[in-house]
Amino acid sequence: MSQDRILMDRFGRTFPYLRLSITDVCNFKCSYCLPDGYQGDPDGFLGVDEIRRLVRVFAQLGTKKIRLTGGEPTLRKDFLEIAEVVSSTPGIETVAMTTNGYKLPERAQSFFDAGVNAINVSIDGLTPEKFHLITGKNRFEEVMEGLRLCQQIGFKPVKVNAVLLKDLNHTELDAFIAWASTGVNLRFIELMETGENREYFDAHHISGQVLVDQLEHDGWIEAPREAWAGPARVWKHPSHGGSVGLIAPYSKDFCTTCNRLRVSARGGLHLCLFGEGGHDLRPWLQRDSDADRLKEEICQLLDLKVAGHGLHQHNTGATPHFASIGG
Repeated sequence: MSQDRILMDRFGRTFPYLRLSITDVCNFKCSYCLPDGYQGDPDGFLGVDEIRRLVRVFAQLGTKKIRLTGGEPTLRKDFLEIAEVVSSTPGIETVAMTTNGYKLPERAQSFFDAGVNAINVSIDGLTPEKFHLITGKNRFEEVMEGLRLCQQIGFKPVKVNAVLLKDLNHTELDAFIAWASTGVNLRFIELMETGENREYFDAHHISGQVLVDQLEHDGWIEAPREAWAGPARVWKHPSHGGSVGLIAPYSKDFCTTCNRLRVSARGGLHLCLFGEGGHDLRPWLQRDSDADRLKEEICQLLDLKVAGHGLHQHNTGATPHFASIGG
C-alpha cells in the first residue's frame, strides 16, 4: 500500500522516526534507570500481529525508520519474528535496535539476519569495575565482545550509547574520546530527570557542554545533521574514523528538531518522552480493517504535541523511568 500522507505537527515538524518499545522488562540494574531491578508486570505487551498492523500504518504515514527498544528488547522470545515483520514492511528503510548487550556475542548474527541493520549498544563505563558499578552486572567483556562482532557483521551503523554521569564516568571522557578515535561511533546522553530519580539526578547530572568543550579543544568538528537522524549533535575528527555525539535535552532549542514519536510496549502513543502519558492505540490494532481508523487517530493525536518538554521546570510528565517507554 502506498504512502498517503506524512505525519506533521502544528509546528511544522515531521516524524519519519518511530521508537517502538516491545517490552519494559530489563535484566540489568542501571543506577540511572532501574537501580532496584525490574519491578513491573512482564505481561500484556503488543503481540506480533498488533506490531505488524502498527508498523504498516506508520510506514504509510511516512515513517522510514523504526527503532526497537525496551527495557531490553531481546528478552522477548519472539524478538527475531518481530524484527522480521518490521524489516519486511514496505516503506521501512532502517530497522535499528538498542540493547544492553546481553548475550550479544551469540545472538548478533541472528539479529542481522532478521533484518536489523543498525544497532546501539549501551556501554556506560570503560572498565569492568566501572561497568559493574553503573549497570549492576559483571558483563563488560561479554558486551565488548558483542560490540566487536557487530562491527564485523556489517550493521550500519554500530553505535555505543553512554549516559553522561558526574563522578561516575565523566572523569573518563578522555578515554571515551580516545576510544572513538579508533573508529567507534559514540553517543553520550545527558542524564535526564524522571519521576523516580530526582535525588540521583541532582547528584550525577552534568551538562553535556563539558563534552563539547573537550571535543573542540581536541580539534573535533561538528558534522551536518543527517536525514532521519536522532537528536544527537555529532562531531568528527579529520584524522580519525569514529564520531562522538551528544544528546543534550537541556540545551537551547533541543525540541525544535524533534522528528520521532514513541509507542510503548502496551500500545500507548507517546508524543514526548516527558509527556503526561500515552494515548491508547490498541483498540485499532486488532483487525487489519481498522487501518484507516488507526491513521486518523494518530494524525488527530499529533495535534496535541507541544513545542517542547518541561524538564527545566522539573516537569518529567508521566515517565517514572526510561525503561517504561523505551527511552
